[in-house]
Amino acid sequence: MKYYIIAGEASGDLHASNLMHELNKLDLNADFRVWGGDLMQQQGGQIVKHYKELAFMGFLEVIMNLSAIKQNFKLCKTDLLDFKPDLLILVDYPGFNLRMAKFAKENNIKTYYYISPKIWAWKKSRAWKIKKYIDKMFVIFPFEKKFYKNYDYEVEYVGNPLIDELVHKKESLMTEDDFRRSNQLSEKPIVAILAGSRKQEIKYILPEMLHVIKKFPDFQFVLAGAPSFNAENYDFFLKGYPVKLIFNQTYDLLKNAHAAIVTSGTATLETALFNIPQTVVYKMNRLTYEIGRFFIYIKYFSLVNIIMEKAIVQELLQKKLPEKIENELSKILYDNEYREKMLENYKQLNEKMGSSGASRRTAEIIYHDLS
Repeated sequence: MKYYIIAGEASGDLHASNLMHELNKLDLNADFRVWGGDLMQQQGGQIVKHYKELAFMGFLEVIMNLSAIKQNFKLCKTDLLDFKPDLLILVDYPGFNLRMAKFAKENNIKTYYYISPKIWAWKKSRAWKIKKYIDKMFVIFPFEKKFYKNYDYEVEYVGNPLIDELVHKKESLMTEDDFRRSNQLSEKPIVAILAGSRKQEIKYILPEMLHVIKKFPDFQFVLAGAPSFNAENYDFFLKGYPVKLIFNQTYDLLKNAHAAIVTSGTATLETALFNIPQTVVYKMNRLTYEIGRFFIYIKYFSLVNIIMEKAIVQELLQKKLPEKIENELSKILYDNEYREKMLENYKQLNEKMGSSGASRRTAEIIYHDLS
């Protein structure tokens, strides 16, 4: 079978690659053409565009890059028709993917969506577009099935692929001694910094996180470099700060961290599943923030709190972030009762997340439908 897959971010590359891995087991003649990253390429995907060229975040950033975005749409439409896939698989990334879904529908290309866009957070009206253009939707959070039922749209709940990734990776993670030795770290407890994978997140959020480092001399701070960047991308921000930058070891870092400062996104859920107490941070362009305030429908913005439907981690947004981070990190590091309460809530989160096998279940449904 011929599969055309579009993933526009690092997390999409990861989950799409795991889905491709499972499809390869079932379909010995699987032919993948993809918009994604290195992980999808490793599973046999022929890359049309790397996600590093696609990540535009926020209203202002999108406006500034309209020309490039239009060119990407044009290329994708032409390439999709030339490839003539048996199935188009869209992975999150709604701004681009929902427009491609409409185009695919108009050209009679069967389209499945793996990992629903977070339309329950904002732009709920997109549910009608999804119902109209998507032949089958696979969701990864239990509450999403109920959300789509409000629109009379039945979706497939397959579980969360993060569980698969953690189960797979945990077996090969470094011990604490090996991790410290290989990265020339001291014996001080580690505070992990996960600053996001987009350029705009690094620009707006990382400096706020770094401000607190010198307030905690008894701890060492380790920054997880995003896979789409290199050390030079961080040099400007890290000057003068005692922080260690590492790449391709995010899960090793989380396994061995004592606490974490995390940019809102998938990383908050990963951190929780590693049972690492965390504070969640987000900041964006001021205009984007002011506009976005009027379109957000949910009480919380971190996945951990959204899933639990209560504030089990503190969410720090936009203003006076260094002060807020310092206060919250102090609680996490020094207040044992506060830490234990968060860890107890993590146990409940793990129960809600369910078992592994999301990638396999999704691949089986896809292969069965196409056979």
